[in-house]
Amino acid sequence: MSEKVAVPVFSFPDPKTTVPKERLIQRTLEMIPGTLTWTTLIGMVVLSFFAPVYAAVFIIIFDTYWIYRAIYISIFSLQAQWNIAEGKRIDWKERYEESVHPSSYVEKLSARIKALKTEMRASYGIGEWRKRRGLRQTIARTKRILVETKKLIPFEKQIMDWREVVHVVLLPTAGEPVEVIEPAIESLAKSSFPLDQIIVLLATEEREDPATRLPKVEALRSKFGHLFRDFLVTTHIVETGEMKCKASNATFAARELMKYLDEKGIDYKRVVFSNFDCDSVVHPEYFPALTYLYTTDPKRLQRAYQPLPMYHNNLWDTNAFVRLVVTGSSFWHLYQSTRCEMVTFSSHSEPFDTLVKVNFWPVNMISEDSVIYWKCLSYFHGDYRVQPVHLPVSLDAVLAPTYWKTIVNQYKQKRRWAYGIENFPVTMRAIWPDVGIKIRTKLRILFEMLEGHYSWATTSFLLTFLGWLPLFLGGEAFRESVLAHNLPFFTRTLMTLGMVGLLVSIPMSLLTLPPRPKRYHWTRTFLMFFQWFLVPLVAFLSAIPAIDSQTRLLTKRYFGEFWVTEKMRKTR
Repeated sequence: MSEKVAVPVFSFPDPKTTVPKERLIQRTLEMIPGTLTWTTLIGMVVLSFFAPVYAAVFIIIFDTYWIYRAIYISIFSLQAQWNIAEGKRIDWKERYEESVHPSSYVEKLSARIKALKTEMRASYGIGEWRKRRGLRQTIARTKRILVETKKLIPFEKQIMDWREVVHVVLLPTAGEPVEVIEPAIESLAKSSFPLDQIIVLLATEEREDPATRLPKVEALRSKFGHLFRDFLVTTHIVETGEMKCKASNATFAARELMKYLDEKGIDYKRVVFSNFDCDSVVHPEYFPALTYLYTTDPKRLQRAYQPLPMYHNNLWDTNAFVRLVVTGSSFWHLYQSTRCEMVTFSSHSEPFDTLVKVNFWPVNMISEDSVIYWKCLSYFHGDYRVQPVHLPVSLDAVLAPTYWKTIVNQYKQKRRWAYGIENFPVTMRAIWPDVGIKIRTKLRILFEMLEGHYSWATTSFLLTFLGWLPLFLGGEAFRESVLAHNLPFFTRTLMTLGMVGLLVSIPMSLLTLPPRPKRYHWTRTFLMFFQWFLVPLVAFLSAIPAIDSQTRLLTKRYFGEFWVTEKMRKTR
């Protein structure tokens, strides 16, 4: 039975506050990102005209920083790709079963390593080099698991029995057709984790036409309902003070789940809640891996769990522009998975007990996937982090009936992602007064949130256009200077170094492509290579949604509702 103890009501800043002092702070913070971006864009023009030397120095420093960042991201993206490959090779079922008793598991692993070494020594033939290489890799992997298991021994009494864990998978829908949602539920049914410990929670919206909503629900329930522990359906009605957004739907569904769990006598601490997009196709080993990570971590309630998003569901069907956008997004999340500053995005999992304590998602904000991380971090006074699960979750890339509509929808999706900057004001209002959070943590969060969105909005303009303005606007005296003569050389050299990122990205993207559908000729694969010539254009255009979102906050032109990405599938 879930514990019915008195829990202090957790208060998180309201972005729509009407309290004069709080509203002033909120507005001031909302204006900072857009002000920084527009100051840079306009300031570069002004500096290039009145102080071209300072503008040129700024460009060289910025280019150097960008090159360092590009190379750094490329290296760690490779590390993350290796982590995924290893994650797929691990027997997670064995790990969550055996780790209940880590001491005995250590003995088994040690014996296995000894046996593998004996087998490798026996494989001395010239033609058995591949077998020896495979054995060496298996030994190395088993040693890493052994080291991790030894660390569990002091905490053996705090390890949760995996048989007590219940997974609830939320699939919110606001008009998506059956053919989009069905593969997501099929992937749950293919999980190697016991299905009688998985509950599907289909969260529908009352505003969807009942003529499509009700048959959709019935079709999905009749096909999959009997496979899982339960198949729950909720219908959210937008209340006064709520936005038409995924967050309000998720919060309503989670509160309905509370009633269900109370009725069934299920402890919230045993429930892992996965808030997925309705097109999320998870790897079969995701829930076994998630179970292992959750049950073995003594601070499990202070963790979020993030699989790595890949837009592979329909990657072959969409156009080159969109493929580059989503491939870049995937690489960014690969890189983020190697950092302790990782933030939840799209489909992820949290302890249900923690969600209850923080009172779920704000119902008047757009970006629910990241704000829940900041809300939990505030609740735990900074002692909260994202645990990456090194397995992919496949999502839909943007695809519409026409090429132009696909481009427009991709812009709207990027703008919605960039609107995540709305988290900045409420997060700053939550953490800065908190004396329990170290000042260096506050400064790190401040820098992380601002730098990411600032770079998104300005980098492409600085690299492709604004960086050359000192040569055109700086006047004859500047053009005759040594700095002006060397500026093109510095820029070309730095951009050449920046090609290292592409040299990593192109083969990585080609090697990780999903299987080509039979409806496409093999020559379509060539398009996946030549699309990379569009990178400068795509990077330049991708900055505009970020500027759009920051300008909306700056000028109080807030979004009134969550824009749902149109989803469709090609079958032939």
